[in-house]
Amino acid sequence: MQTPSEHAYPTHWEADVVLRDGGIAHIRPITPDDAGRLVSFYEQVSDQSKYYRFFAPYPRLSDRDVHRFTHHDYVDRVGLAAIVGGEFIATVRYDRIAPADEAEVAFLVQDAHQGRGVASALLEHIAAVARERSIRRFAAEVLPANSKMIKVFTDAGYTQKRSFEDGVVRLGLDLEPTDASLAVQRAREQRAEAHSVQRLLTPRSVAVVGAGREPGGMGRTVLRNIVAGGFTGRTYAVNRAFPEEPSRLEPEGVPAHRSLGGIAEPVDLAVVVVPAEEVPAVVADCGEHGVQGLVVLTAGYAESGGRGRARQRELVRQARSYGMRVIGPNSFGLINTAEAVRLNASLAPELPTTGRVGLFSQSGAIGIALLSGLHRRAVGLVGISTFVSAGNRADVSGNDFLQHWHDDPDTDVVLMYLESIGNPRKFARLARRTAARKPLVVVKGARHGAAAPTGHAVPSTRIPDATVSDLLRQAGVIRVDTVTELADTGLLLASQPLPEGPRVAICGNSESLALLTYDACLTDGLRPLLPRDLTTSATPADFRAALSAALADRACDAVVVTAIPWVGDTSAADLATALREAVATAPAAKPVAVVHLEIPGLAEALAAPLPDRPAEDAGDPAGGVAAGSAPASGAPEPAPAPGASAPDPSPAAGAPAPGSAPASREPAIRIPAYPAAERAVRALAEAVRYARWRRDVAVPGRVPEYDDIDEEGAAADIGVLLKAHGAVAPRAVTLSAPDTQRLLARYGIAVLPALPAPDPDSAVDAARRLGFPVALKPTAPHLRHRADLGGVRLDLGGEAELRRAYAELTELLGKPEELSLVVQSMAPRGVDTVVRAAIHPTAGAVLSFGLAGAPSLLLGDIAHRLVPATDRDAAELIRSVRTAPLLFGWRGSAPVDTAALEELLLRVSRLVDDHPEVVGADLEPVIVAQHGVHILGATIRLAPPPARSDLGPRSLPLY
Repeated sequence: MQTPSEHAYPTHWEADVVLRDGGIAHIRPITPDDAGRLVSFYEQVSDQSKYYRFFAPYPRLSDRDVHRFTHHDYVDRVGLAAIVGGEFIATVRYDRIAPADEAEVAFLVQDAHQGRGVASALLEHIAAVARERSIRRFAAEVLPANSKMIKVFTDAGYTQKRSFEDGVVRLGLDLEPTDASLAVQRAREQRAEAHSVQRLLTPRSVAVVGAGREPGGMGRTVLRNIVAGGFTGRTYAVNRAFPEEPSRLEPEGVPAHRSLGGIAEPVDLAVVVVPAEEVPAVVADCGEHGVQGLVVLTAGYAESGGRGRARQRELVRQARSYGMRVIGPNSFGLINTAEAVRLNASLAPELPTTGRVGLFSQSGAIGIALLSGLHRRAVGLVGISTFVSAGNRADVSGNDFLQHWHDDPDTDVVLMYLESIGNPRKFARLARRTAARKPLVVVKGARHGAAAPTGHAVPSTRIPDATVSDLLRQAGVIRVDTVTELADTGLLLASQPLPEGPRVAICGNSESLALLTYDACLTDGLRPLLPRDLTTSATPADFRAALSAALADRACDAVVVTAIPWVGDTSAADLATALREAVATAPAAKPVAVVHLEIPGLAEALAAPLPDRPAEDAGDPAGGVAAGSAPASGAPEPAPAPGASAPDPSPAAGAPAPGSAPASREPAIRIPAYPAAERAVRALAEAVRYARWRRDVAVPGRVPEYDDIDEEGAAADIGVLLKAHGAVAPRAVTLSAPDTQRLLARYGIAVLPALPAPDPDSAVDAARRLGFPVALKPTAPHLRHRADLGGVRLDLGGEAELRRAYAELTELLGKPEELSLVVQSMAPRGVDTVVRAAIHPTAGAVLSFGLAGAPSLLLGDIAHRLVPATDRDAAELIRSVRTAPLLFGWRGSAPVDTAALEELLLRVSRLVDDHPEVVGADLEPVIVAQHGVHILGATIRLAPPPARSDLGPRSLPLY
């Protein structure tokens, strides 16, 4: 018998999903109030679809049918509907059958919406509901002619059985998520979300709603920018203050209407620039006339307080109910420089140079600065493919644009300014996939949380910034600290090939500037070669010869050219031509950067086409890499380096073979210039680290199996312990030392034996059982790991020595019952470390490592990786802390057993990954000796398992 609470309406089953064509549908449980919607929906379904559903002619639903299909107990009978514009477009239903963990499932999709991926989305959600209700398998009967529905089941990735009986295809699906089902789900998510962004970026028509009657104001500014940018589609101005009869707005020369209803043709994108209180009416007008997406520049939403936050939630709810996506509110706008589109639906005064850099900014002010700075520094060097200012990112977020840029052929480098990361686990997953193809550079504001933005729909995470940085690095993201570094790194990656290694040649006409560059290379972990000083009398020919020699040197992976003003009539253009000619004739493609001090025009000259080549043949206006460049060695997907075309097989790289026609996308020879050595070297160092990551990710690590792990025994122990402690989510319970040791032992993790010593006699008995020598230490929480108090006595070799130590500790620290003293076996000498794992609600399980004591507690020298960790992750984890040399024989000390330490990290990772109830594991100290590791203390915390959003059905964040 079900309890009343199990029959309550399950609000958490509601979700907004992006469909295959980029539109939005709302999924929710069917209720008795939906009778009218169900009847209307069924009337719009074709006779053939009805026959496929019921295996017989079924022209209409009886009153009994309507009651049966709208009344559910939300346990044994569940129905979900996909809704657009307030009307049903599809339904799914399951009924529990024998055995009790199996249910029969059936779908019905309106014919006009078939092919949009509605049934696939409903299957994901009804499967999640079924698992929640302890249903493990679905059974379905499908007519052989209903190939579309058979494909929905067979393509889902679940383990399945299939048979043919009595003219019906019988399908059985095991609903436990598999690697295949997750891969299918995420591939569909990527295609759908990318398509939804593509629809925003490539509209055939745009309406600016709120364009003023007189020039000036935000609306007219955006309208003017769209027209001036050369938008290739149709543009309309909409304002309820316009005359009732359609007219033309001057000087822009675009049709003017009072509402979208007056526009005879479809409108794909609406830019909304009206006061916040008027936005709901505008959204309704857009939805009723088939607008696909909104860019809301209007402010006065969540950034303005509680009332604005409620207004923002209603904006998203209303827009999604019509199947529309929203950029903003409080957005700066949207830009697509593609020649087939040329859309500047933003407040930027001019359309940026067309190029191959995708730019995302949560801040309008930072977006303006980035666009302006890149345009000023990079005219002719790089350009923008697409730009978006997400504003409050109530709906469309950086994750959506990552889905688009992942396989966008017009974008080679992605730059992102983020102030918050609402779902770090998903962001890391998407970022890793994108970074495997193209560089992704991120700067995150509000790193210390004091000025975290208040307007964002998805709250900022509370993960420490150091943890976020490590997780981004693990995903291949190039994390920089400032907007200047974002632009510097982006310019180099967009115009140069990836370096093969860290060896840097330095040449120039200033010994001092070369030494500054040399020092900067060492600071950033590069391996600079001895600088080559050309002296202040160097000519452009000298620069060309020096650069050519460096590029031909196999001991060099990259080159930094340093230049100061010279005496004489040599121009910046002469020097730039010499440098680019050296690159054009180089036998191998290597990145080149120029550091110059006060040489006007040099940066522009380095970005301009070679003077002896026609501009139309000079290559991609975005500024590709040097001809003949190739992707970083070992890249997982064969593809040209950022901005590059296929390698040129001709002897002189950068020029076509004699008599051949120029290639359609022959890369230009353009070189980035920097006003300071530190900036150029920092950008180059980030490129080196990224290239190394690309090579490493081509040979992925593995999660090893261990024969001695008892996963089932650990699960049984956890179930008993949770029940015994009466744990209720999200409160965690801390296990006793014996329970902790028993659970760790299930995973082959042994804690050094320790026995309680409530009095001196007990301490002596414990020491005899363990065997002298022993250690005596307090385990009370307020004294644990407080070595500074002198509360640990080591190497106690006999009874008298132990009793004396006992008396000293109790006199120093307090009564025995307050200290929780224990006697423990002695461990070999080694390096004290700490291993931790913790569950974060959004990031998931995070594995951490550091050296115990001051390095981790005082200096914060701790490294982090997402769980499950691979063998490669474990090796990198222990080597990424600054104090790692202490593990490898620093200053002549003996190296310790890092292989055993890596194995311990992997076993802890497996424990928390296999059992999400383990919400915390602290192993401290872990002594890493020359042979083996020895765990002196361990704490395990358990709680009912938190929901894993990345394993559930795909859905958009709820408003």
